[in-house]
Amino acid sequence: MRRPRFPMRGVRRGLGSALVVLTVLSATGCDWRGVNSLPLPGTHGRGDGSWTVDIEMPDATTLDRNSEVLVADVTVGRVSDLRVRDGHAVVSVSLDADVVLPANVTATIGQTTLLGSAHVELSAPEHAAAGRLRDGDEIPLDDAGAYPTTEQTLASVALVLGGGGIDQVRTVMTELNAALGGRGDTARRVLRGLDTLLGGLDDQIDSITSAIDSLDDLAARLAASRDKIGRAIDAVSPALTVVADRRDELSQVLTRVGEFSETAHAIVESSGEEMRTNLKALPPILTGLADSGRSLTESTRYLLTYPFPIDVVHNVVRGDYANGQVTLDLRLETLDKALLIGTPLQGMLSGLEGVLGKAAPATASRRGGAPDLRDLLNPGRRGQR
Repeated sequence: MRRPRFPMRGVRRGLGSALVVLTVLSATGCDWRGVNSLPLPGTHGRGDGSWTVDIEMPDATTLDRNSEVLVADVTVGRVSDLRVRDGHAVVSVSLDADVVLPANVTATIGQTTLLGSAHVELSAPEHAAAGRLRDGDEIPLDDAGAYPTTEQTLASVALVLGGGGIDQVRTVMTELNAALGGRGDTARRVLRGLDTLLGGLDDQIDSITSAIDSLDDLAARLAASRDKIGRAIDAVSPALTVVADRRDELSQVLTRVGEFSETAHAIVESSGEEMRTNLKALPPILTGLADSGRSLTESTRYLLTYPFPIDVVHNVVRGDYANGQVTLDLRLETLDKALLIGTPLQGMLSGLEGVLGKAAPATASRRGGAPDLRDLLNPGRRGQR
């Protein structure tokens, strides 16, 4: 009976593969976590000069060992290890020797494909770059994050569309088309106005920020003066109580003021013409007062010491006696001018002097035959004239 022959070449290959697997398993020991936990040949972040950086991540999501590390969409390394520390993930990445990054670089987990393959993206910071990232450095949690996954995006879209129903997209689009049907120009004007509004707000962003800072400063000052404000309110409270108690009286006063205003308005309306006439006649009076200059103000000095001039009032009364000089003019002409001027009897006393043999005053002739005392005593004389 012939024994079956086994191909020695196939046996050698099987033994070689088994030895490789056993070697890898013995090298990894208890760290075996699937094929991705093995250092795959041909990947980035291996070889001479490669260096390692730890990244604190809030969530490692679908990231796995040997996932790519990208800089500007270029693969520069791989994920070498994943672990948990203080409630968040720590991702260790191995980078190629020629990779140069700033010390304040940011790390983000992104999705390479829609099926869930993830990668780590290292990006320059939004502000100015500083320093240089070196072997053994750690990117803090504040500079790390993750892009939304496909599941999160679809869940958000479903939530926006209402109730999580993708089939409602058609309803939404139908209603949107119905709402905008025939109103395209209006919608465009609204969008242009909205763009202008947002542009204006963007131009005023510094002023808005300054206003917000001023409000914050005001709030801080008010908070610091809270006790003083409280005391002021307590002090005002009795006054407010009095005002509240006198509310009826205040209402009546306001009502009376309103009635007075209506009455004043009626008076002004009814006497408007006279008031305008008086106002027109007022400028000459004011002009005369202005032309009087200091004479009017100087004359008021003599009111308190009348009939003695203020300049000599100290010389009038000395001790218990007073100096004075009185001049009496009892001439008929003077009495006539003082007592009868402007009356129908003007010139009568002056005519008496003519009777006594003095020249007749010119007043009678000027008045065109006004009766004098001689005419009254001798009526026939007046007829002879």
